[in-house]
Amino acid sequence: MRRREFITLLGGAAAAWPIAARAQQATMPVIGLVDPRSPGTIEGLLRGFREGLKDASYVEGENVSIIYRWGEGQYGGTPELTADLVGRRVAVIVVTTGGAATSAKAATATIPIVFLVAEDPVKLGLVASLARPGNNLTGINFLAAELGAKRLELVRELMPAAGRVALLVNPANVTTTVATVQDAESAAHATGLLLQVLNAGTSQEINLAFATFVRERPDALLLSPDPFFTARRVQLATLATRYTVPMIAGSRQITEAGGLVSYGANITDAFRQAGSYAGRILKGAKPVDLPVVQSSKFELVINAETARMLGLTIPPTLLARADEVIE
Repeated sequence: MRRREFITLLGGAAAAWPIAARAQQATMPVIGLVDPRSPGTIEGLLRGFREGLKDASYVEGENVSIIYRWGEGQYGGTPELTADLVGRRVAVIVVTTGGAATSAKAATATIPIVFLVAEDPVKLGLVASLARPGNNLTGINFLAAELGAKRLELVRELMPAAGRVALLVNPANVTTTVATVQDAESAAHATGLLLQVLNAGTSQEINLAFATFVRERPDALLLSPDPFFTARRVQLATLATRYTVPMIAGSRQITEAGGLVSYGANITDAFRQAGSYAGRILKGAKPVDLPVVQSSKFELVINAETARMLGLTIPPTLLARADEVIE
């Protein structure tokens, strides 16, 4: 080949590279993810989601794009966020609360939806059954709202003489609150505990709820498994210390911040499973053929330092069952 012809061919190939790159970028599938919290508050969970995508051979920025839509503390289902993603015709919508899942279902009957919900998705009306979801929804049920009985059992083990337990719920997160209160009331009745339900949907309302402990002192505080409380975990732990009330939660992050005990699903693993499902759908799987996954990894985390501060002795049998003891 002559030198001039070679240079011309090389130049044409070089000019074609950006075009090829743009074409690849244009055809990159897009996932829309809706979360009621603020950016930066769930980075650990998002790492789990990206690991699940990677298990399905998708890497954000390389062969898949993710559009994030944040509720900034709004738990009413965020219908405008899901509607925006539907308008953008994303390939998959991922939602992380029952309210957002309900909004997404109402917004589209064609775009696949992968949900992460604390409540029973059949009772929420999201799917026909766990084994055969039907339509365009499937996802992960991490059973947080149904574990109130187990957490009240922990109260009994830690404080056999306990008689009154306060339950803090976020009224803005209706689906989780209703399921949590029903489960806790049934369990409290069965165990002979008196349950006092308190509402808090803002930082100031959390302060007001704790202020009631001065005159109506509960033996323990049970937290509803709500993303808002996880985001406010430092405030909650600080107040629990100030009012010397044992705090039992569903999120290990709250116990790491200074709560006494947490028992619940491994939420990072639930996000990983959601990422895997999103990747499988991008590869052609249909939601109707993907059974709803119920979390199987549950963690009991005990903060021994908090127990000492409260003057509580953790029973050896409970310590032996713990997945982690924070010293």
